[in-house]
Amino acid sequence: MDTPPELAIRLQRARFNQALADADLAAIGPLLARDVVLVAGTDSALLSGRKAQLLAWKREFAASDRTIYLRSPETITVSPIEPIAFEQGTWQGTTAKGDLLTRGIYTAKWRWIGADWLIEAELYLTLA
Repeated sequence: MDTPPELAIRLQRARFNQALADADLAAIGPLLARDVVLVAGTDSALLSGRKAQLLAWKREFAASDRTIYLRSPETITVSPIEPIAFEQGTWQGTTAKGDLLTRGIYTAKWRWIGADWLIEAELYLTLA
């Protein structure tokens, strides 16, 4: 853990955002813990496990009018007693042209696993 945890998590989030923009499944997989959980913002759909999330992204990327999602971390709180951290911020979904379609807030739990910070859980709230 040479890089300070907050910076390392922000870099991992930037990688995740870039992978979403590029529709790059191969780049998303290594950022997710094996048992990662995602609760969607609008319908509270539950995606449990890396495989389920990658399948959902694969479907999303295949859409001709796909939404491009961006997460923007505002705060990252690192636990002083466990190898975990909490990220809170805003998210938005836009068209390929950059037109805003939806937005909200999110929180993510990260865990130091092996040699990197991985997303363990994400929870989204849709506001518009």
